Amino acid sequence: MDAERAITNLIFAYAERIDAGDYEGVADLFAAGRITAEGTDTVRSGRDEILAMYRQTTRIHEDTGTPRTKHVTTNLIIDVDDESDTARARSYFTVLQAAPGLDLQPVIAGRYHDRFERSHGSWCFTERHIICDLFGDLSHHLL
Repeated sequence: MDAERAITNLIFAYAERIDAGDYEGVADLFAAGRITAEGTDTVRSGRDEILAMYRQTTRIHEDTGTPRTKHVTTNLIIDVDDESDTARARSYFTVLQAAPGLDLQPVIAGRYHDRFERSHGSWCFTERHIICDLFGDLSHHLL
């Protein structure tokens, strides 16, 4: 699989796993990486810290076992540096949510600035920097 396809799959796997409420799977994606957020001092590094962050901040709805969200990732731009086995990507995200008492709506939108590294032939996240640009009703999404 070429680098761009592998990196695209990682970015989309994040959305799929978080929407499934699979926080362990999300944390696995960042086992050797970190997550930061614009305008905050949030820095979570490694699998255990990232797993704890999602469990402490993102609501799981009992009736579905999920956050009842759909993370839509678009406008993906990937720059691969084959010589250094690294890559950067930029993308937009929009999180849609519907829950009892909340009609289907976008609840947050922004950008991901990601970094990747190829190790032993496989690509992995080394950093995701989250920039939140637009906010809606997050009361059913975040704890």
